[in-house]
Amino acid sequence: MTTDQLAPLEHKLGRLLVAGVFASAAFLVAGLLLWLRDPTGSAAASLLNAGLVTLMATPILRVVVSVTEYVRLRQWFFVAVTIAVLAELTVTVWAALYRISRSP
Repeated sequence: MTTDQLAPLEHKLGRLLVAGVFASAAFLVAGLLLWLRDPTGSAAASLLNAGLVTLMATPILRVVVSVTEYVRLRQWFFVAVTIAVLAELTVTVWAALYRISRSP
């Protein structure tokens, strides 16, 4: 795989990461401002949670985009490795959600 083939992928991934960080920051700032105005408000908690979820989902989305691009480029080794990373991330998120749902 040449650098010319990877340049569009790197550009897409860079834009995706920047968009994810900016969206997360916007949610977190809005949530923080609402929380400072009314610490018991549910809107503040929802925005703060949305900011954190967006921040955590951004790298996962990066892996999904990478898989699709590697399939398009027919780079099967990288497809396999990236799918393994996606599987590990999925299991980790599932386990965390399961533990949260089971806690009192």
